[in-house]
Amino acid sequence: MLIGAHVSPAGGLPKAIERGVEKGCRAIQIFNQSPRMWRPTTYGEGDVEAFRSAMQDSDVDAVLIHAVYLLNCASEDAEIRKKSLTSLTHSLRTGARIGACGVVLHPGSAKTGHVGRAITRAGKTIAKALSDSEGCDLHLENTAGAGGTLGRTFEELAQLIEAAGGDERLGVCLDSCHLLASGYDIRTPAKMDEVLCQAIAALGQGRIRSLHLNDSQTPLGSNRDKHANIGEGELGERGCGAFLSAPPLQDLPCVLETPGHDRSGPTREEVQLAVKLRERGLRARSRSRRPAAQ
Repeated sequence: MLIGAHVSPAGGLPKAIERGVEKGCRAIQIFNQSPRMWRPTTYGEGDVEAFRSAMQDSDVDAVLIHAVYLLNCASEDAEIRKKSLTSLTHSLRTGARIGACGVVLHPGSAKTGHVGRAITRAGKTIAKALSDSEGCDLHLENTAGAGGTLGRTFEELAQLIEAAGGDERLGVCLDSCHLLASGYDIRTPAKMDEVLCQAIAALGQGRIRSLHLNDSQTPLGSNRDKHANIGEGELGERGCGAFLSAPPLQDLPCVLETPGHDRSGPTREEVQLAVKLRERGLRARSRSRRPAAQ
């Protein structure tokens, strides 16, 4: 598992690699444009080459781009869908240029409208973005379930993938906080494994392609997206370890999006804690599989 953190590319794309290295990351996630603006950031060939070179010389082996939160591919407003399509397509093209393993997307929201029709609208928008780009996967992120957000269940994520045509470039990003908040109890290895069985049954083999590790400020089934620092929320260290050590997830990039103790995001210490919790979880799983002494 490639564990790392969301970092800022402020000052130039290579700065994201530099910040990732400072935090001890094997994977990083960035916004490829301001998360509060529709206007895209266009990188020149020099920026891209410098980024790729910096990554090659570092221990960072995986990069994710997170699509900005303004996007709503399911909006009833045609203008919002058009802006969402433009931004998402730009993110996918940027991802292909910098060698990202995927663009992570919150699928959208039905708000107070009909969920089925919202899924259809989102699917069409996503399919168009994929057809207008190439070379970079799109990872639909599971959501905490507040309001009309799409992707609250594995079945809903599967419906979104089907509505988008089932393209092989479509995958899923599993967020630990969102899983708990939407009602999936993942706080022990056995429960985490049961939830993953449900996910694979609904989505199919190979669709889970990236991870977000976040503890949760709110309890199981709260439907509230409130990230907590690792080990300090409702998942706790054991729950985070159960998530990190699940066998089907071991080859995936996993990034922290925690607030940090000074509200400036994950620290090197928190990344190191996640690495330790994964190792602890793997040891616990190994012990549980040992046959009892005769």
